[in-house]
Amino acid sequence: MGIMRAFVSVRKAFSQPEPSEFARLQADVKELKEYVNDILTDQNDINEETRMQLELINESLAELQAEKRTPPPPRRIGFK
Repeated sequence: MGIMRAFVSVRKAFSQPEPSEFARLQADVKELKEYVNDILTDQNDINEETRMQLELINESLAELQAEKRTPPPPRRIGFK
């Protein structure tokens, strides 16, 4: 009885081979690449929003500096 079970298990092993180690590694690497790409895409989206906010801040600062750069009118010397 044990011999028949052994032959049946060997036949199942040959008829339905398990994926090779290389194939499993390829699948793992592919899954990891997709995961990293998703993370980088999310990070770039966040960076795009942050970049827009920084540009608005820089424009506001440039406007404030431009207002300060206008020199005051010259002071007249002498009596009025």
